[in-house]
Amino acid sequence: MKIFIGSDHRGFALKQKIGAMLNDMKLPVVDVGTDREDVPCDYPKIAYEVSQNVAKSKNSRGILVCMSGIGHSIAANKVRGVYAALCYNKEAAVLSRQHNNSNVLVVGSKFVSENDIYEMVKIWLAEEFEGGRHLRRVDQIKAIEQENFK
Repeated sequence: MKIFIGSDHRGFALKQKIGAMLNDMKLPVVDVGTDREDVPCDYPKIAYEVSQNVAKSKNSRGILVCMSGIGHSIAANKVRGVYAALCYNKEAAVLSRQHNNSNVLVVGSKFVSENDIYEMVKIWLAEEFEGGRHLRRVDQIKAIEQENFK
């Protein structure tokens, strides 16, 4: 599984730690930026690049980090085929995979500790989509997407 990661300047430090963890796990990681925390940058461009790559690449996922996670989440979900979930704890990360089949994890560096992020990411990567009643709902989301992305 290939992982595309990105952050704005406020999420840079946490993104670097996530990237190092993913490298330790021997997962292929593509870091789309930003490459520094001392220069403000525009998060929508980074969210778009991660999302475009996830949407185009089979067996891939994305991780986005900014201060709150809200802006990245909004921007990422504008890309067809991307199901970005803003998660602030492990349980939300689990449910975002099991029930919603999320393919982009969004975290807020202000709300997620370094200790928690490692477990969150590992759990999110390992969890499978349950299907069943959740498949019907995910299919409804995809139908909305199809209607609005004509």
